[in-house]
Amino acid sequence: MDSLGEGLLVGIGNPLLDISAVVDKELLTKYNMKPDDAIMAEDSHKPLYKELKEKYNVEFIAGGSVQNTMRVAQWFLEKPYVSTYFGCVGRDEYSDILKERASADGVNVQYQYKDKEATGTCAVLITGTHRSLCANLAAANCFTEDHLLKAESKQLINKAQFFYTSGFFLVVSPPSVMRLAQHAFNNNNLFIMNLSAPFVSQLCKESLTQVMPYVDILFGNETEMKAFSQEFSLNVENMSDIALKISELPKKNPEKPRVVIITQGCDPVLIAKNKLVQEIPVIVLPKERIVDTNGAGDAFTGGFLAQLVLQQPLDVCVRCGIYAASEVIQTSGCTYSGKPKFTSHIKLPNNQANGGEGDH
Repeated sequence: MDSLGEGLLVGIGNPLLDISAVVDKELLTKYNMKPDDAIMAEDSHKPLYKELKEKYNVEFIAGGSVQNTMRVAQWFLEKPYVSTYFGCVGRDEYSDILKERASADGVNVQYQYKDKEATGTCAVLITGTHRSLCANLAAANCFTEDHLLKAESKQLINKAQFFYTSGFFLVVSPPSVMRLAQHAFNNNNLFIMNLSAPFVSQLCKESLTQVMPYVDILFGNETEMKAFSQEFSLNVENMSDIALKISELPKKNPEKPRVVIITQGCDPVLIAKNKLVQEIPVIVLPKERIVDTNGAGDAFTGGFLAQLVLQQPLDVCVRCGIYAASEVIQTSGCTYSGKPKFTSHIKLPNNQANGGEGDH
């Protein structure tokens, strides 16, 4: 890995400090939330963050979907600054924590700072093995395309070969996403996106329509892919059919076939490409070893992208993603310890259990 260049992978997303706590189901009901929700905070959710800190035993964890993915990718790559991360934060204690944690994990953090906005937070409500996310974007919602036009940013973007973003970021800055997508297309790089949540297909349909022709690899779990299928009238229900249909949607560079990856919890991960669907079994852990599924989907993409940067085949990328997710769900938040034990030539056992969850 010593030959790996710095800055090969660029991620852009919403930096959020996770405020995580084990809560009772009554709290979910109070804020009109469901198990495994992933929603944006509305006015009715604003008191939640204060209530969490005052009434529950909270843990502060560096978060934000794409930032998590960059951190996990770095865990596997074991060389600092292979990844660069763009996002917007406030000038406060929370952004200091975020930068310190992400930098310690080897990510080259390139935040845009806003003086009048607080750093974004995400309430992580854990009920049993379920977790519900309520994101208050705050400063994260203020990212502007001009940050990508700064000399240092342009230098980093020109150096990269892989670009990754989340559907969440389409809520924030579609022009920034399009700029990176078009740059990737013009330079024969890979542009990779995660659907992130069902509401993205529903609320950001116009932006998704614009960016999809540039997407070389698309991630999503089954509920996200079903929402996409419904919004774009694909007229198929079966997961394999949905994966194939999305892989065959119009593409700016038809010479580079689109890859669609669908995670399905305990069921196999699907890879659709060139009119074929491949299934990769996941690692199924016994329930007592599952601590927190928060970040499983972020970890999956992190493991996948690490192997992609290392130019490994798609099945190896997916198996690394499954391994990463299975490690992360045994800890609180998107965290890990020690060195990863994944090697590309070792097949994952079919009978072990749940790591490839597409949760975010």
